Amino acid sequence: MKRIAVLASGGGTNLQALIDAERSGIIKSGTIVTVVTNNPKAYAIERAKNAGIQAKVITKKEYGGDNLKFNQAICDYLKEEKVDVVALAGFLPIIAGAMLVDYKDRIINIHPSLIPSFCGEGFYGLRVHEAALAKGVKVTGATAHFVNEITDGGKIILQKAVEVQDGDTPEVLQRRVMEQAEWKILPAAVEKVCAELE
Repeated sequence: MKRIAVLASGGGTNLQALIDAERSGIIKSGTIVTVVTNNPKAYAIERAKNAGIQAKVITKKEYGGDNLKFNQAICDYLKEEKVDVVALAGFLPIIAGAMLVDYKDRIINIHPSLIPSFCGEGFYGLRVHEAALAKGVKVTGATAHFVNEITDGGKIILQKAVEVQDGDTPEVLQRRVMEQAEWKILPAAVEKVCAELE
């Protein structure tokens, strides 16, 4: 069984999807051993506790706002926990330095659009859905991809399309993309990567 860490900054809805997927047997080649957050108030901590998973808070502030030192601290902790695969579930800090080297092709992110559309620097959360609606696309979706030094630039693992409906607001579209795409392909991508690791 591969050891999985989930990194989350907020409510942890994608974390919950991963926990549920492990319980239901969708994720069968790995187990979530820890949740790491940069936000001491993140509801993801509660979700981890409720599932009996240890949660660890590591903040950039502890490292004087230095992103490389902050990433190094996360990396060191993941190694202590013998983590094999990292899933980003709404983790806002930029992954850099040691993390990208030591966990190359083992960090999975979920992005709420069909990359290469509406991705890259500044495209996160509702901004993605606002941009999709402003452009008038008829189909959007989500992409599970590996993380590299380019924002949303890593190799694509899985994608799932979601229809845009007349009258959609960014909030309504965000919810549909989560339910129909993100919560399905993130667990599937984590299972695929765990299963394929030596």
